[in-house]
Amino acid sequence: MTPPVTVLFGAATDAGLRRRINEDSHVAAPPLFLVADGMGGHHAGEIASATVIDEFAAFAGLPSLGIDDVRGALARARRRVEALPPGEGAGAGAGTTLSGVVIADVDGEGYWLAINLGDSRTYRLNDGELEQVSVDHSVVQELIDAGQLDPDAASRDTRRNVITRAIGAGSDGDADYWLIPAEAGDRILVCSDGLSSELANETIHAILMAEIDAQSAATRLVHEAMLRGGRDNITALVVDATAVSSRASRPGDHTAPSPSVADEIDGDTLPRAVAAGGF
Repeated sequence: MTPPVTVLFGAATDAGLRRRINEDSHVAAPPLFLVADGMGGHHAGEIASATVIDEFAAFAGLPSLGIDDVRGALARARRRVEALPPGEGAGAGAGTTLSGVVIADVDGEGYWLAINLGDSRTYRLNDGELEQVSVDHSVVQELIDAGQLDPDAASRDTRRNVITRAIGAGSDGDADYWLIPAEAGDRILVCSDGLSSELANETIHAILMAEIDAQSAATRLVHEAMLRGGRDNITALVVDATAVSSRASRPGDHTAPSPSVADEIDGDTLPRAVAAGGF
């Protein structure tokens, strides 16, 4: 069966310059392009993120997925993380973010189905314009939304790594979903906050525009984040849509987030309860 979106893609990851362990995990295999940034330290985050990605990776090779597939995998992944034995990362704030896209088919048309929990990010480059699709689940983002923090000051705020939703880490917050009509020429970037905290959006945009090859773009993004400090684990997936199935009319562009729609080094991601001394 022909997939509704045909893609070329690249992936790169590195532990960074200050971390001994890479707690990021990812899957880059159609129809899935997902990044999970683990947290908890002492291998706990590494295990939590790998557990979540393992659950989703079972779908690799299918032409597309639906919202029920994604929500079901998320529920199973959450149960697996919460059931990890204490010696394998349960408790102590162990958990993971999850962000990215899966290829979806809506009435014969190709769509990006984006998902987000935490502060890993998904971007879309379309017709030369870079848009952040996901919205960070973080204390800093809540303060920005409330008008209590200037966006320019967010990258320097001491609370920038404290997230408000995760898989595990005592969180039961819902994921956000976006359903976006895919277009040939789309470029999707999925990354952990080790990338977005080092590179300004302007720099990300410039690299995505300059590097034609998806793997070259992913590799350069990680390299540039390392050059700027590499204070956290860094992962980048770059996905290029080369062909998209379509019909004469689309059912609509549903891009608003809706859950109902079809302790080691400074810089580590922390669940809110841990940052507040709740664990």
